[in-house]
Amino acid sequence: MATSHFYKDVVPFSAIVAAEFSIVVLSILFKLASAEGLSYYIFVTYTYALSTLILLPLAYMNFHRATGLPSFNWSLLKKLFLLGLLGFLMQLCGFTGIEHSSPTLASALSSLTPTFTFILAVIFRMEKVALRSSTTIAKIMGTMVSISGALVVVLYKGPAILSVPSLSPSPSLSLNNPLRSSQTNWILGGLLLTTSNLLNSVVFIIQTHIIKSYPAELIVVFLYNLFATLVSVPVSLLAETKLSAWKLRLDILLVAILCSGFFTTFSFVVHTWGIHLKGPVYVTSFKPLSIAIAAAMSVIFLGDDLYLGSVVGAVILTTGFYAVIWGKAKEEEVDDLHEDCGFGSLGPSSDAKTPLLPSFKT
Repeated sequence: MATSHFYKDVVPFSAIVAAEFSIVVLSILFKLASAEGLSYYIFVTYTYALSTLILLPLAYMNFHRATGLPSFNWSLLKKLFLLGLLGFLMQLCGFTGIEHSSPTLASALSSLTPTFTFILAVIFRMEKVALRSSTTIAKIMGTMVSISGALVVVLYKGPAILSVPSLSPSPSLSLNNPLRSSQTNWILGGLLLTTSNLLNSVVFIIQTHIIKSYPAELIVVFLYNLFATLVSVPVSLLAETKLSAWKLRLDILLVAILCSGFFTTFSFVVHTWGIHLKGPVYVTSFKPLSIAIAAAMSVIFLGDDLYLGSVVGAVILTTGFYAVIWGKAKEEEVDDLHEDCGFGSLGPSSDAKTPLLPSFKT
């Protein structure tokens, strides 16, 4: 019993917290690297290529050890290619948004992912919408509050409430950096980050569907990264035609790319495994944690100011997010109670492991 609890609760909790921390560290490293001139096209391409190389031997061993896996078919490959394409667009929008704003804003807006997931679930008609139900009201109101909080973060920068001198001597990260002082760039960054989180939500849903039909996390993540690499290489070469820009030197750019490959691989594997074990709602519930991590690290290592708009918006956004989670949890409790009493499932959202899974037809 203790071993089962450790595997099902303690290990996923610790792993997903570590994954969120690694994502924030990756955002910080990219901000440092972009200030030194690293293109986000090159950064994304190298990240996916390195992740693919890291995952290749692991996926190969997993493929030969696994038993009872279904055979590959054209439908599965199309979904994996779509996953890679959306993943590339998600990362591109995300890193471009960070370049125009800050890792703190990126982490604050990451809490939109579960909200977007709920909206998509309603569109795909797999979430129950009973307007007289307290759980439905909580989910709808929570969604509206989350979107309002995101608008506050994006549109209202406000005064700086916390600032410390940067530990980095780089002048490009100084307080005179126009990217940090321009409200226009801040809004553009917020819009790009919002788009990235919408794509992230779609990726989670498709990934959950693929894992349900092909339950081999390492193989799925490897193919996801492989297809994302195949998509990103030609697009990035068209965007960055100077071959000299692709050369790596022993500096912060190389460190950022190497760390991005390992951190991205780690977060991909943990999130995919977490989706399979606990469901996408559980995985996305850790997003608000990254706000505090990013705020602290951005102030300490980047010398970023912590703005009032980011704090107020993040509090509003997180409140709405947990209202959605509360409504979802209560709904699942009722479904489990009815199943235990022999009444059967009340709807498609009763599956605790894939509560936000639309019914794709293949």
